Amino acid sequence: QVQVVESGGGLVQPGGSLRLSCAASGSDFSSYAMGWYRQAPGKQRDLVASITSGGNINYADSVKGRFTISRDNAKNTVYLQMNSLKPEDTAVYYCYAERYGRYWGQGTQVTVSS
Repeated sequence: QVQVVESGGGLVQPGGSLRLSCAASGSDFSSYAMGWYRQAPGKQRDLVASITSGGNINYADSVKGRFTISRDNAKNTVYLQMNSLKPEDTAVYYCYAERYGRYWGQGTQVTVSS
């Protein structure tokens, strides 16, 4: 069982920035695929960004050029740097770790509002 814990959410004004962190347990973190999904009220959970163990990265079209996913294998952590935030980015952001199964965190709220 892999434990996944997100942090870094909060309230930010439009145009602002936030960095989300996601820590995953396990001694073989470098072998995990990691990623972020988000879910707004009344909507489905959608992929935001993902990064494989080899460093291949994928972004949703809606966040390309604004969000950056990265990983630090020495810290068992993946990051989501979010810039130029928009009200439509408001959602609960969920991190996952994947290897022989997908493990989810509890989610962290991001609210973009003036």
